[in-house]
Amino acid sequence: MEKRIFNEQTGISYTLQGNYYLPDLTLPEQEDKHIGLWGHRHLCHIKRHKKVLYTNLLTSGKLNSYLADIDEQAENMFFRLVEQMVEREGVTEKLKADNQMEWVARMNNIRSSVAEIVNHDIIYA
Repeated sequence: MEKRIFNEQTGISYTLQGNYYLPDLTLPEQEDKHIGLWGHRHLCHIKRHKKVLYTNLLTSGKLNSYLADIDEQAENMFFRLVEQMVEREGVTEKLKADNQMEWVARMNNIRSSVAEIVNHDIIYA
């Protein structure tokens, strides 16, 4: 048996693996974009719960761009909401200078609340 064959009708080449011919398929080139924490969380979510979307993005070569976009949206939303909540709750630099532990506790509370909002609205939507 030949090690490699080429099907003229489909334009696909096949390689002999044991007793079977398997197609020589490769994924299209993807842009190399940085994917942060939010993008990785969304990737885990779509791998587990939205397998068709994940497969379509992966095979079309758009997965990295999609995840980088989600990451950027989530990051922007996170910082914008933290800023707004800090203003609304009156967490100021004066509080930071006067009572650091209180400032840290309140900032951690704000960041946790905002992370839940971003997870609900963007990452796990």
